[in-house]
Amino acid sequence: MSFIISGDTHGTIDLRKIVLFFNEHENEYTSDDYLIICGDVGVCGFSTSDEAEARRVLRELPVTTLFVDGNHENFEQLNSYGVDIWNGGKVHFVESKIIHLMRGQVFDIDGTRFFTFGGAHSIDKNLRAEGITWFPEEIPTREEYEEGWNNLERVDFQVDYILSHTGPREVVAAMGYGELSDDEVELRQYLQRVADNTEFTAWYFGHFHEDTEVEDTFFCLYDEMIIID
Repeated sequence: MSFIISGDTHGTIDLRKIVLFFNEHENEYTSDDYLIICGDVGVCGFSTSDEAEARRVLRELPVTTLFVDGNHENFEQLNSYGVDIWNGGKVHFVESKIIHLMRGQVFDIDGTRFFTFGGAHSIDKNLRAEGITWFPEEIPTREEYEEGWNNLERVDFQVDYILSHTGPREVVAAMGYGELSDDEVELRQYLQRVADNTEFTAWYFGHFHEDTEVEDTFFCLYDEMIIID
């Protein structure tokens, strides 16, 4: 089993990297493998035609697609799906092969344990329409923070990998992004607390549209894709 980790795809805007990867690795992956996208996916997006095309591309991949939510998702649509339990954590089945890994969950996928926590702040929300192209649900709730912490406590703060959209405060600062006077400060601080208290091998996130490695442990992904075998 393999996990292919990718950064944002934004509907079809940045989906080409996914298509190229699987074209270059034709017949190497099967339904036993997973593509994981670290937010801003767009399968519940703002354009019906773009959303449909993104779903078609992902549906036709040989693998199952898993994703955490970013800030550019249609949360009203995403949250309209029923909540299911899958490999120990809460999910939304957008389609049978396109699965949203909800915030604050611990998943055990054939012996590999992931902690997931999506969400981030849209710096351009003043240019967007609330309830149409921007949703307040992009920022986690107090209940989601607490549920995530409780789930980590349940596994003694030991996981293999952490998946998020934005990153921990100190990691983001090391990348050159200072504190913002917005709601993402609390989220980054929460993720920093998770980083400080949890044993894990690597942390993958997107959001910043660059490929950067911090301390050999934290990986911001955009064009680069990482394979975990």
